[in-house]
Order: sequence, then C-alpha cells, then structure tokens
Amino acid sequence: MDERHREGLPEGQAGLQEGNANQAGGKEGLPTKEQILEALKVVYDPEIPVNIVDLGLVYDVEIHENGVVDLTMTLTAIGCPAQEMVKADAEMAVMRLPGVQGVNVEFVWTPPWTPARMTEEGKRMMRMFGFNV
Repeated sequence: MDERHREGLPEGQAGLQEGNANQAGGKEGLPTKEQILEALKVVYDPEIPVNIVDLGLVYDVEIHENGVVDLTMTLTAIGCPAQEMVKADAEMAVMRLPGVQGVNVEFVWTPPWTPARMTEEGKRMMRMFGFNV
C-alpha cells in the first residue's frame, strides 16, 4: 500500500510529512517544516479564496543547514498568470521566519494539481464560498 494512503494524507501531502533530520528543521535557529507551512498559509491564489497549503499546491519543503529553504509547488493550471505573484508572496512569507537566509521556489507540473490534493480544511473553505468539492 502507498505510504500516502497508509497515513490517510491527501495525495501530494505525503512528502510534507516525511521527517528526516535535514528536512524536518528544528536545528538550532532554523524553522521547522511545520512553521514554514504555517507561514505559507498567508499566500493565496488570487482567484481562489483558499491558501496555497490548504489548496495542496505545496508538494515539498526542504530546509538546508545554511538557512536556505527549497519549496516545490505547483499551481492549479499551467500558464497561470499569477505564477510570479504567488512565487514572490511565498518567498516573502518564508523569509520572515527567523533563521531563513533564502528561499527557492520551483514550480512543477507533474503530478498535476487536482482538487483531491486539497486538505479537508481547504475543501471546507471552498464549500463555504459555494464551490462543489
């Protein structure tokens, strides 16, 4: 059985829960992966009233010992005109955390985003705004 399904995580969120010492953060002066994800909840796709974490757009977070954070994420559609704005907002949100020296955002298109990647909180928010998810 796939690890994502064993843990009951939405597809695309399993990589966010893996915890090795290099990626989990928590080293002296560095934020944890959970703190980074929480910081990213202020970043929204301008057309969807849900943050990028609950939308399931953040595929992975890697924290390096030198304070650089690598984010692997996607958008709801290839060619989204808001890509640069979302990237800049994500960089600013993570740079505000103590110990972060730099942020690299990489957009990937495989696997593609689907509503199945959303967290339960994200789905709840979408339903509040009248979307059928």
